[in-house]
Amino acid sequence: MAVVQSRASRWWNRVAIGLAGGLVAILLSALLVVGVALAVAYPNLPDIGSLTDYRPKLPLRVFSSDGVLLGEFGEERRNFVPISQIPQVMKDAVLAAEDARFYQHGGVDYKGVARAALENLRDARSQGASTITMQVARNFYLSTEKTFTRKIYEILLAMRIESVLNKDQILELYMNQIFLGQRASGFAAAAEIYFGKPLKDVTVAEAAMLAGLPKAPGTNNPIRNPKRARARQLYILDRMEENGFITAAQAQAARDEKLKLRGSTDTQRTHAEYVAETVRQLMFAQYGNETYTRGLNVYTTVKAADQE
Repeated sequence: MAVVQSRASRWWNRVAIGLAGGLVAILLSALLVVGVALAVAYPNLPDIGSLTDYRPKLPLRVFSSDGVLLGEFGEERRNFVPISQIPQVMKDAVLAAEDARFYQHGGVDYKGVARAALENLRDARSQGASTITMQVARNFYLSTEKTFTRKIYEILLAMRIESVLNKDQILELYMNQIFLGQRASGFAAAAEIYFGKPLKDVTVAEAAMLAGLPKAPGTNNPIRNPKRARARQLYILDRMEENGFITAAQAQAARDEKLKLRGSTDTQRTHAEYVAETVRQLMFAQYGNETYTRGLNVYTTVKAADQE
């Protein structure tokens, strides 16, 4: 009996050694493939000079003499806001939703990758492994096609971006550039479009709702899909509380807050379409196509109350 057990033990040892050797071989092969991909991709990375000299496309905006918006013209609805003027609650909501360890990692969150791999097995709502820096790399330079090669470029670009820009500069790029539905690019434009207020005035509940848009601007759009948007908002509030960005009391108050959406049409805007169109024609005659991208703010002699 002892001889049989000894033979069985030796057989299992050989099997274990063989399996371990096979796994090591697979791991080494994978590392070799990744190494070759990195070596090939690195010399072909695009120049990131446009990030260090960021010039976002800003629409032409026409105002009354007392500062009421009368018209807006441009492919992208964006209002650039420096990182120093973005409220902390909005930054915290974005970090909780997209990259809670943003200020700790160097562009690639290896802990986040491992966590996401485990969470994806048990929770469909779990976070992805792309950091905010990786998303900046993708939004500015790469396609949305999900391939191994694109992921390699995304990682390498993220590392290069982190070597050139500081964290606040990267977050500023992300929060002003990201598409958020309803033609809104950046959170300042989104706050105006969805809630009819400047970004500095958003509440915790509103910030969590806006922070849910980058993952899926169509699916999580509170105007078109309020149930999905609400589910995403509640998830982000939980994440904000878990990461210590807000207290339990603040989280509960935000869950209970009834949001007032601006709606798909703005019935409160002063109607001055003829004035706005006249301004557009005058600006186009002077600046051409740059009229719609260089961020011109034109103040007319019209008073909003008189126009009404």
